[in-house]
Amino acid sequence: MKKHNFNAGPAILPPSVFREASAAVLDFAGGLSILEISHRSTEFTKVLDETTALIRELLNLPEYYEVLYLSGGASTQFFMTAMNLLDADARACYIDTGSWSAKAIKEAKAFGRVEVVGSSKEDGYSYIPKDIQIPTDAAYLHITSNNTIFGTQFHQLPETSVPIVADMSSDILSRPIDINRYGLIYAGAQKNLGPAGVTLVVVNKEMLGKVSRTIPSMLDYRIHISKQSTYNTPPVFPIYVMMLNLRWLKENGGLKAVDKRNKEKAAILYSEIDANPLFKGVVTEAADRSLMNVTFRLEREELTADFLKACATAGCVGVKGHRSVGGFRASIYNAMEKSSVEVLIGVMQEFSKQRG
Repeated sequence: MKKHNFNAGPAILPPSVFREASAAVLDFAGGLSILEISHRSTEFTKVLDETTALIRELLNLPEYYEVLYLSGGASTQFFMTAMNLLDADARACYIDTGSWSAKAIKEAKAFGRVEVVGSSKEDGYSYIPKDIQIPTDAAYLHITSNNTIFGTQFHQLPETSVPIVADMSSDILSRPIDINRYGLIYAGAQKNLGPAGVTLVVVNKEMLGKVSRTIPSMLDYRIHISKQSTYNTPPVFPIYVMMLNLRWLKENGGLKAVDKRNKEKAAILYSEIDANPLFKGVVTEAADRSLMNVTFRLEREELTADFLKACATAGCVGVKGHRSVGGFRASIYNAMEKSSVEVLIGVMQEFSKQRG
C-alpha cells in the first residue's frame, strides 16, 4: 500500500530525489560514497557551488546576501541571530505566534532587550497578530513565517522599515518572497529543503559586525562566510540532498509554480474541513491559515482514535496533531502530491458518512 506522508518533519521529498540520493550513497565519485568524500574535495565543492547558485536563483538574491549551510537546526539560530545582530544596549522586536517563536524570544533575551510587539498566545495562537507598531530604532523584527504546530502563516509582512529576521523552517521556498524585506532568514532543512541535519541561513552581510561583544568563532556568521560554510566539516550528505531537491524545484517551475500547486492542495483540504459537519478548523481567521500545515479537529473528539485508525488503514500517516495541542495536522509541503491530499479527503468523507 502506498503511504501518504503527512508528517510535519522530517518530511516528504520527491521520489526522484530519494532515488538519486540512494545511488550516491553507493557510488558518487568513482567508487566513493557521498558519505565518505572529503568536504574539501573538488566533487563536494561543486555540490556546494551548485546548491548556492540554485538558492540564489530561486530567491533572486542580490550579491550582498550570503548563503550559509550550518548545523544545529533552527533552534541554534534562535540565539545565533541575536548574538550576531543584537547588541547588549539595543532592542529587537519579536512577534509571538507559537511555540517556536516563544523559544526564539527566550533565547534572544540573553543578548539584549527584547520587546514582544504582538502575540496571539492568549487565544491559543489561533491567528496572526495584526496592526503591530514596531519602533524604528529596533535592530530587527523577528517573525516565524509559518507555524507548524498551530497551523498559521504570515501571508502579509508587517509594515516596518527595520530589517526582518524570519524563521522560515516550514515554508522556505514554498512561495515567492521579496528578499529585500529581510535582513536574515533561516530554515531547518527537514520540511521543504532536504533531510534533517543542515540549516540554511541567508543573511544580508551589511547587518553583520555591528555588535560589540566577542562572538565564538563557530557562532560568528562572518567566520562561516569567509570559509564558505567549511570552517568545520559541514553536513555533506544533507547538503547534497538539498541540491537534488533544489534541482527538482527548478525543473518543476520554481517558486511561482510550486506556490500555485500548494494553494490548490490547501484549498481542497480546507474546503472539505469547512463543508464536512464532523470536522472544524483550528485557525480562527481564514486569512491566516497555513498552506503548509493544515490543523483541524473533530466536532466529537471522542472519535479521534477511530479517525486516526481510518487514516492509517488508507495509508495516511502522520495526521495526528502535535502532542501539545491534539487534534489533527496534515502537513502538505512542496513534494506532497495533490492525489495524496485527495486520499485524506476521501477518508474524511467516508468517516463522516459512517460516524456523522
